[in-house]
This record gives sequence, C-alpha cells and structure tokens, in this order.
Amino acid sequence: MIPFNIKQLETFLLVATFGSFRKAAERLNTTQPAVSTRIAGLEEALGAKLFERQSSTVRLTAEGQRLLPPAQRVLRVAERLQLAASSLSETAGVLRLGIAESIVHTWLPDFLRELQASYPLIDTDIVVDATTTLRNELMSHRLDLAVLMGPILEYSIENIELPSFPLVWVCSPQLKLPNRRKLTLKDLMQFPIISYARSTRPYSELYRKLTGELEETPRIFPANSLAASIKMTLNGIGIASLPEEVVQEYTASGKLRIVDCEWHPADLQFTASYASEPSNPIAERAAKLAACVAHAYAARTGKA
Repeated sequence: MIPFNIKQLETFLLVATFGSFRKAAERLNTTQPAVSTRIAGLEEALGAKLFERQSSTVRLTAEGQRLLPPAQRVLRVAERLQLAASSLSETAGVLRLGIAESIVHTWLPDFLRELQASYPLIDTDIVVDATTTLRNELMSHRLDLAVLMGPILEYSIENIELPSFPLVWVCSPQLKLPNRRKLTLKDLMQFPIISYARSTRPYSELYRKLTGELEETPRIFPANSLAASIKMTLNGIGIASLPEEVVQEYTASGKLRIVDCEWHPADLQFTASYASEPSNPIAERAAKLAACVAHAYAARTGKA
C-alpha cells in the first residue's frame, strides 16, 4: 500500500471545491505544479483517478465523487486531533472577515479585541460591505467568515444566529410631521423614505408594504451606506428606518427623533456564516466567538 498524507487530502478537497488547480494553489499559498504533484501522488496511492482535466477547469470523476466524503471525514478527524494537541494561543493563520456596516457601529470593536486576545497569531483582513456582496464573496471562498443579514440558505454554509437589531423610524426634528401620538404610513409619505440598498431584505419589505397599501408611488431613497443614510436623515432629507442601536447616540442628543408609527419593518436578523467545506477551523472558532461577543453586547445594552 502506497502511503498518502493529510496535505494531499487537503489539496484534493480544495481542488474539488474550487474546480481549479490554480485556485487551490492560491489558497494553499503554493504553486500549481505542487498541487498537481500532490494530486498525482494521491491518485497513485489510492489507485484511482480523481479528476477529469479540462481546458480551464477540472471536475471530479465518479471515483473522485465516491472518495470525497470519506476524505472529508478523515480531514476533520485530523483537524480535531491537531486542535486538541494545541492551545488556543498557538492557532495561527489569516481570517478573511466580511462585516455588515451595522456591526461596525455596534459590537465589532469588542469582537476584534476578543479575537486578538484569544488568537494572537491570527491576522485579520476585514472587508465592510453590503450583505449581497458579502454573501457572494463567501460563496466564492474569497471570505472565510461573513457577519451579515442571514441566514445563507446553502448546504455548504454554516450559520450561527446572532442577536437581531430592531429598526425604528427616525427623522430630523426640523421635519413638520402631524402632531399625533402614533402616525400612519401615509403621514410618513409626505417625505422621502430613506432605506437600505435595493438588493436588501429591508428595502424589499418596505417597498412591498408601501406599494401594496398606498395609492401614490412611494419616494424611496435607497443607500448602500449606513453612514450615508444617517447623514441624509440628519440633514432633513427624509425619514429613515434604521437600527435603534446605531442611531441611539443621535436620538439621545436630540439630533434625531424617533417617530412612533403604526408599522415598521421587521428586525434585522444577522448570522455569522462560514463555509463548512473545505473545513476551516479558524473561521468556525471565530464565528462562535462572534456569537458570544454579540450576545454579551446585547445583554449589556439591554437588547437581549
């Protein structure tokens, strides 16, 4: 029996995931010939052809498909063995982290401090973007972990539920709204409605509600940036539906006021999402740590 090693199995799983020797080499920080050599050695050891080589991509053979699940199990066992033998402080690597902007304004600093304290040898590359972009980057394996409006309903993605963010209507005190305790959507429609980007769940919910119940065409100003939405609201451009925790500083100082309306969009649901295949212990640990930090932040601020 010709021996094979864990590095060859890891390379096999990455090539199967990416459908490319080049992409697997980039992920492993090695060369394409080195990846080809590992796969050739594994094929010789197993006595089976694992991939069909095509012009720009590769795909699993029938035998490769059959051997993929046991290879995944072996690699998971090896990773658990390695983690059991090492302490948290010895875990090293790079975490490519995608963050939705709402998290930046709330518990991200707490998370980064805890991550650095628990895993001092892990370097973090941070991308702040809209949920749609973060989802695509995670599915393309350009991110290891994404904290976004989830969950991502894909079999290859693990989602850890995080505390939600209640949305409130806010506006500048300069806006002349009817002097009633609870306003209607028609009252709010006197002004433009500032919302999340068109590709988001909050925008879709808001658009369906306004167009379904009101005859006039709603004036909705979608913004890709939470900071831009806050700026427009502060300047009296319109009324916004924003996370209560994010605008708390402005409502407490009187720069914005909360508008009591008969209807408001559903709370924002967030998840810490990461790919289960290929296995990434750093991303899994970071996702669990993010959940702990997020729940601690919610309890501390009274939002649990």
